[in-house]
Amino acid sequence: MRIAILCVICIAACGHNPASQIQAASYTQPTARLPVRTGDVHDFDFLAGAWNIQNRTLKPDGGVWLEWASTMCMGRHLGGVTNVDEYQFPTRGFNAMGLRVFNLERRQWAIYWIESRVGTLLPPVFGGFDGDRGEFYGEDELNGKPALFRFVWNKLGPDLARWEQAYSFDGKEWRTNWVMELTRTKNTCPT
Repeated sequence: MRIAILCVICIAACGHNPASQIQAASYTQPTARLPVRTGDVHDFDFLAGAWNIQNRTLKPDGGVWLEWASTMCMGRHLGGVTNVDEYQFPTRGFNAMGLRVFNLERRQWAIYWIESRVGTLLPPVFGGFDGDRGEFYGEDELNGKPALFRFVWNKLGPDLARWEQAYSFDGKEWRTNWVMELTRTKNTCPT
């Protein structure tokens, strides 16, 4: 699956289309204990372009919020079936990429996260938008324990958006540990 996703990135970035040589990536649904949200292939069109971001992250001990700035550029690929965000975190010492793939049959997005300091695809979250709010759920680990993750996207107008990440160990109580406040900028994204 990771090879197929990386090929999608290469196709989008390089314009090369070896489609006949790529087998379809498998699509793993989250467990039944997570909500299932669906959406539309145009859910993330609003995010195309360049953004300034104010981040707030909760320190691992859970007691203090850190604030820091970053930038992001998002581009749509393959007619909108995929899109890629590239994040620059200059004060944090790493960069990251969000890769979204829309499953046309299931009408659902899978969102993957990749950081330069790790170099691997993290497990995806799945979901879609209902109006201006998108919810996405998935499973991973936190501090060596199985955890559920939730991403919430809110469209706040043409030039403002908000993203939140929360985790839960039981699927009932959710703790937000990262918030991004996005403001569109007139900067152009590198090509």
